Amino acid sequence: MAAYRNPWLSLSLDAVRLGVEAQSVIGLRMVKAAWGGPAAQDEAYLMVAEKAQAAVDAQLVMTKSVLAGQGHLGPARAMALYRRRVQANQRRLSKGS
Repeated sequence: MAAYRNPWLSLSLDAVRLGVEAQSVIGLRMVKAAWGGPAAQDEAYLMVAEKAQAAVDAQLVMTKSVLAGQGHLGPARAMALYRRRVQANQRRLSKGS
């Protein structure tokens, strides 16, 4: 409850959650890379492309927030964007596709 009253605490907790989720995705990607083959190579290319796209999208989220006069909401929105992307990767990699 206190995290919702304190935006810094909330953002910090989201960053911790993102870190834990990202570690899970890193582990899943390492397993895929260890198996090797075309699937591993495809995953490596996808990972690089996704990281570049996420950085561009986060910058757009921050810019839109500032231009809308809501710059204070930008960091939380960018964090939410990254968490959604990481969670999507976790779901995709967990099902073995």
